[in-house]
Amino acid sequence: MPKGTFPFFAACIIAANLQIARAADADKTDEAKVAEVRTMATGGDALAQFDLGLMYENGRGVPKDDIEAAKWYRKAADQGFARAEYNLGVRYTNGEGVPKDAVEAVKWYRKAAEQGYAESQYNLGVCYTNGEGVPQDEVEAYKWFLLASAKGVQSSKEAREQVEERLTPEQRAKGKRLARDFRPKVNP
Repeated sequence: MPKGTFPFFAACIIAANLQIARAADADKTDEAKVAEVRTMATGGDALAQFDLGLMYENGRGVPKDDIEAAKWYRKAADQGFARAEYNLGVRYTNGEGVPKDAVEAVKWYRKAAEQGYAESQYNLGVCYTNGEGVPQDEVEAYKWFLLASAKGVQSSKEAREQVEERLTPEQRAKGKRLARDFRPKVNP
């Protein structure tokens, strides 16, 4: 063995053992975090229910499980938690942990959109543009795209421009009026 090689290998072994120890600590930390979040979620805390849904969706600290993710999102959504309403809408759009159902997706997108949740406003606009889960209505789509793009949702700006090209001046004016008159609902 060349001179000075042993200390290098020893340092590598020590570093590897430290990484293994840190990974084990991280697993314990994840387990503790999941236990804490689950306790709060089962106690009815909407944010914790949403967080637990995210954990199941991403397999963070728990096995990935779309059905469990949807269950916890629904619990938070039933309390009016806009991000959970949006995530539940996405799950119904894609059939992840729940049956694929455009009407149900629109229901949840609308709840979040009416609270001012920009991504949900965009998705609701897409639904109105394509007639998915609702009758096709490009004026209504334009309204939702205007609202979402005002909050910086880039894809909504592009969609708004595309819809705008197909609308008459009267329809554009109506969509702008609807967007201007929009007032987000505040959940208790």
